[in-house]
Formats: sequence, C-alpha cells, structure tokens
Amino acid sequence: MSDSIRIPFDTLVARLAAILEANGCAPWVAQVIALNCASAQRDGAHSHGVFRMKGYVSTLNAGGWVDGRAEPLLEDVAPGFLRVDGMNGFTVPALARARDAALAKVKANGCAVLAIRNSHHLGALSLDVEPFADEGLIALSFINSMASVVPHGGRKAALGTNPIAFATPRRDARPLVFDMATSVMAHGDVQLAAREGRILDEGVGVDRDGNPTNDPRAIVDGGALMAFGGHKGAALALMVEVMCGALVGGKFSREVDLKQHPGAHTPHTGQSFILIDPQAGRGALPPFVDRVEDLMGYLIEAGQTRLPGDRRHEARDDSMKNGVPVPTELVAMLEEMERG
Repeated sequence: MSDSIRIPFDTLVARLAAILEANGCAPWVAQVIALNCASAQRDGAHSHGVFRMKGYVSTLNAGGWVDGRAEPLLEDVAPGFLRVDGMNGFTVPALARARDAALAKVKANGCAVLAIRNSHHLGALSLDVEPFADEGLIALSFINSMASVVPHGGRKAALGTNPIAFATPRRDARPLVFDMATSVMAHGDVQLAAREGRILDEGVGVDRDGNPTNDPRAIVDGGALMAFGGHKGAALALMVEVMCGALVGGKFSREVDLKQHPGAHTPHTGQSFILIDPQAGRGALPPFVDRVEDLMGYLIEAGQTRLPGDRRHEARDDSMKNGVPVPTELVAMLEEMERG
C-alpha cells in the first residue's frame, strides 16, 4: 500500500482501544472493537478498518445513540436457540459475550441459532464467522443496516447493504471464509470512493431522485445503491431483513432513523447466526473436511486460481510480519483523536 505507515498489530489495537475508551467505551468493549477494527485493516478490508474509527467516535458522541458501556443480556430460549439483547451497545461485544453459550448449544445439539438485537455494527462480517470455523463449525451470519439499497424496480432506498458471511473449516488449511454485501458494493467502499474522488462503474446506484448515477457523492448524499444481480440480490437482501429484523425482534433497515442524533453512523439493527457442527451424527459418512477439500480441488482443476479468502490471508500474513499498513491520512486522523 502506497503512502502508508506500517504499525505493529498489537500497537494498533492498543491505540484504537485507547481512543474508544476515551470516548465513552467500557475498557472491555473498547478492546473488543479495537481488535475487530485492527483485524479488518490487517486483512486488507479497508472499508471496515481504521477508516471506521471516525464513525465510531462520532457515534459515541451522538447524544445517546449507542451505549459504549452496555452489558449484553443473554436469553436462553430453547435448546438450540440463544437470543441476546445488546442493550443498545455494539454488536461485536454482544457476540463476544454470547460466544461460549452458543458453542455449548452447538456441542449439545449439533446446531444452534444466535439472534442479536438492539445493537450496532460497523465491522467486517467475516471476522464474526471465522472464529467459529476455527472451532470446526460451519457458520452463517446475516446483518441488516440502514436503508441504502433500492429494492428491485424501486427508486428509493428500502433495504440495507445486508451482507452475508459464511465460514467452513478445511483440512490442514485456514477456514474458507467469504463476506459479501447483497448490494453491488459495500457502502463503506462507496464512502471511500467519494473521499478519494473516484467515479464508480455504471449500474452501481441512483441519486436522491432515483436517477442512475456512478458518482459516489450522489449515492452518499441521499441516493442509494443497487442490489447485485438485479432481482436475485434484492431477494437475498429481503431474506436478510427477515433474519435480522423480524427474527431477532429488531428494526428493519427502513426503520433506522439517525435524524435525532447528529453525528451517528451506526445502524441500530440486528444480527443472526446459524451454527452447525458438521461432525454431529456423521458416523460412517466421509470426513467433512475431506469432502470440502474434494470440492476445492474441483474448483482449482476447473481453472479457479484464487479461493475466497486467499487475498485476505495474504494481507494478514504480510501485516503480521511487516506491520499493518495504515494510510498516512488515517494515521493523521488517529493522532488528532489521540490529542482529543
């Protein structure tokens, strides 16, 4: 990365945590969010890395929009179902507090559903599912956001970018992980393009009047993104709204309203997980990870040269060896936050 400064990973986490704590987060919450944010930067997911710190700090100071000291409430509602009330705090700490209980349910039942509501998320969804794959589980997660995507045939935003993440263990390899927005691109990437003065591809979004535009500033300023794949992506975004609004007992993207909280950036929505132990009741079936490797081999044989997550793993290895690359303008932003 050009025009960047390499910062050791642990140092970056400590700096981010100190900033978050100074702006109202409980120490344990600051640590969890800082680790998530630094990990995204480490893995090359720049739209969810250090770039997000300005939004975190602004949100923490937005007149009660989010509670940086919230203590999540776990609700054991069924043998394979765990609900979590984020208590208007951040989602990543709520997940951290629910992790052991969710793992216990999967161990006991072979699968589990985790539904988090009343919470705020700005991180990379891949980082939420990968740790479960490290435990040998298949993990699916869904999260909705603020209305920023037009439904198929629509002219104004009604859906969120609504990403879906998937992770599965492999044999003698890092987990296979992917994380994708159901919109043409992530809203954070649109914000980055607007900041950098880049024009987007055709078919990405509409302006505030519903007219097609490839100007990221017009999309951010009252416009909206398109769903990927037309009606197919819009249907997936709709599914995410059901899984993260109706199921968890939270808001749909269209119901998130920041108007009374100037400076707020986080969507106040929900997140759901489906966790599966692939070894449960497997008996004489072929080992799960062996079958996953068979599939990976077929893809490579067919000509696929990179598997999902390869680029992220390469960036992670480089960052851990040489320091996490942070653009100089973002380093300056951190220094300004540190000065208060």
